[in-house]
Amino acid sequence: MKAVGYTSSLPISHSDALKDIELDKPAPSGRDVLVKISAIAVNPVDYKIRQRVSPEKGASKVLGWDAVGEIVAVGSEVQQFNVGDRVFYAGDLTRQGSNAEYQLVDERIVGNAPSSLSDSDAAALPLTTITAWELVFEHLAIKKQPVGKVEKTDDLVLVVGAAGGVGSVMLQLLKQLTGATVIATASRDSSKAWVERLGADYVVDHSQPLSAQIKGLGLGEVTHVASLNNTDSYIDTYVDVMKPMGKIALIDDPESLDVKKLKQKSISLHWEFMFTRAMFATADMQEQGRLLTEMASLIDKGCINTTVGKHLGKINAENLMAAHRELESGTAIGKIVLEGF
Repeated sequence: MKAVGYTSSLPISHSDALKDIELDKPAPSGRDVLVKISAIAVNPVDYKIRQRVSPEKGASKVLGWDAVGEIVAVGSEVQQFNVGDRVFYAGDLTRQGSNAEYQLVDERIVGNAPSSLSDSDAAALPLTTITAWELVFEHLAIKKQPVGKVEKTDDLVLVVGAAGGVGSVMLQLLKQLTGATVIATASRDSSKAWVERLGADYVVDHSQPLSAQIKGLGLGEVTHVASLNNTDSYIDTYVDVMKPMGKIALIDDPESLDVKKLKQKSISLHWEFMFTRAMFATADMQEQGRLLTEMASLIDKGCINTTVGKHLGKINAENLMAAHRELESGTAIGKIVLEGF
């Protein structure tokens, strides 16, 4: 089968940073399903793994943790899916990624793909959906309300880095399923327009000091923070604008973080890593498949929109390198997708 991989950790400027390769087509067993991949999306985790993890000598590592495709074979213990089912998923960080024609994935972290979206539009959503959902409803513990019956609450949520893939899903979840008031950060006119369209009630400019801007809105103290990037740079701001007993959840990898600053206000800190359930085969691993299927239903009802920012064409090394370059530059809005081989 065709795939895109790498044999050594190289800067994206190097011509061999990613390569078109051929691999053996895998066969499913146990609870695995074999998916013929139609479309993928690219996430920051892709380039971070490429930069930090060198494959074993003589081996190629295949990245990619967002896919839509059709199940073409199932393992003997599969209970929930059949050959021919169209599915979407983010996968497992410890296994071969989705930058390949075929991929094995545990059925418990797979959801039915939304029927109303094209393959590429659906591919934009799994990883960021799981991350945003777990962060909002599990770590920040914001109350999830029924669609169409949302009642306003006193929750005031700050989403930092809101125009990226995770933020783009999170804003919609907060708007459609909670009664929270949402402050999003964005610095460019294009990203400001993007987050407003997705549900931000207020937008502040993260290229300028945030505290004065947030306090100037006159909304009171922030109850929850979704810190999607540069957490170490913003920790003092969070403490300044937050209500005592508030919650912070982060997804980035700060080099250092002085958590003692949170003590006086009894602010709790939560780390969201969507691969945890699959990596450790947790007892509630099935929750990821369930929430993806619920998200597909919300999409098909018109409540949630795709977050595609750019379609870069076919799945090959050249186009994936372009996607990595854009993500590494920090200028991407929404998700980057690719489709077909």
